[in-house]
Amino acid sequence: MKSLSGYFLFVATGSLAVACFGGIRLPVAQTADQAIDAPKPKETVAPGTTLSEARRLSQEGKFDEAIGRLEALALKEPELKGLAHELGITCYKKSDYLKAIASFKKALEEDPGDNEAIQLMGLSYYLAGRPAEAIGPLEKVQTWYPSANVDAAYILGICYIQTKDYANARKAFAKMFAVPADSAASYLFTARMLLRQDFAPVAEEYAKKAVELDPNLPSAVFTLGVVHEQRGDVERAVAAYRRTIELNPGDPRPYNNLAWLYADREQNLDEALGLARKAVELMPNRGEILDTLGWVYARKGMLKEADQTLRQAVTLTPNRASVLYHLGFVQYRLGRMADAASEMRRALRADANFPEAAKAREILAASAKDPS
Repeated sequence: MKSLSGYFLFVATGSLAVACFGGIRLPVAQTADQAIDAPKPKETVAPGTTLSEARRLSQEGKFDEAIGRLEALALKEPELKGLAHELGITCYKKSDYLKAIASFKKALEEDPGDNEAIQLMGLSYYLAGRPAEAIGPLEKVQTWYPSANVDAAYILGICYIQTKDYANARKAFAKMFAVPADSAASYLFTARMLLRQDFAPVAEEYAKKAVELDPNLPSAVFTLGVVHEQRGDVERAVAAYRRTIELNPGDPRPYNNLAWLYADREQNLDEALGLARKAVELMPNRGEILDTLGWVYARKGMLKEADQTLRQAVTLTPNRASVLYHLGFVQYRLGRMADAASEMRRALRADANFPEAAKAREILAASAKDPS
């Protein structure tokens, strides 16, 4: 059996963590180490041949050179068994997914049982933005295992979402999390995935169904609150977050999100401060939670406390544009124009199009006029 964890590192690292567990404000990236273990195809070329040398170059990251060797070999020995398979893998590693697909198709003509080619062809279709064509190969992958392979099930579910086959997406995520397909949990997980893929109306439908099936499932109620917040329905979002706190007072997310809603609208700032402090007590080492507390301090005019808290948040999340913006805003309010300009430049380098980018540019321009 040949592990493909190396290949899966090329698949959008961290996508699974983002999709499933990004419930607060900043998803935590993690590598997809639970990769598919497909049967290794039989070696057909002896070590030391040109094919083996091309494989070595590919393993060293010299993809162009490896592809050149393989294409030259194809001109000399077009029927050489294993060549199309190796060319497909090398093109996949180089992120030339359409070329990889063509090679994997040829490899499967040579050997229909080449499971490695099947799974990488499915991933290539997905990464090339052709989810409908990715579904067939990825469905085959799922039949190889008694329980779901997490990465394959996730990608298959996303392909179903992108083709608007929500029922099969729910089944894929149910298998991924080993829950019944018609359970509240399956609707909850699918709602989260839909939310991450910007399918908010359908996400709302699935979150509501999860709550209908189990009104006391805290994560379902919280997810429904997130849907309401993203759709601008603040009153319903607040109600859902408050209900989540009742159901699970040890979850920092509803405290954090409520505090943010109030601070962002400059409403109930005393209550927002209490909520933000509770969130920090429950999870003290998360940059986005400290960011919320710092922003509440800033809104209340407690600039010294905001400065200290937001510096801690930046240490934990140094490349998050909104955190850098908030710190720069506080420096601006404190009259530290050079520091304000520095933080605004860092924010815009991190993400030139983050929601407060226009305000960041305004403060940057104002700071340049008064560099004291």
